[in-house]
Amino acid sequence: MASTIIPISILLIVFASVTTIVASYFKLQRHRADAAALAEYRKLAERVTAQQETMSAQLAELGDRVKAVEKLLHSVG
Repeated sequence: MASTIIPISILLIVFASVTTIVASYFKLQRHRADAAALAEYRKLAERVTAQQETMSAQLAELGDRVKAVEKLLHSVG
């Protein structure tokens, strides 16, 4: 009886170790994929921020032009 318990215990330990290693590997792969997606989102957010700043500058310039046109219209009229 004791001669069968030791090999079974060793096999269970080996099986548990292999299962843990495989699960850890797939968890690492999922984490790497998430990190890659997060990097893409970060690049997209930086691009959007830059475009918003450009748009804000263009709107400010347009506002200045409208004010100049209004001033011209008031001076003519």
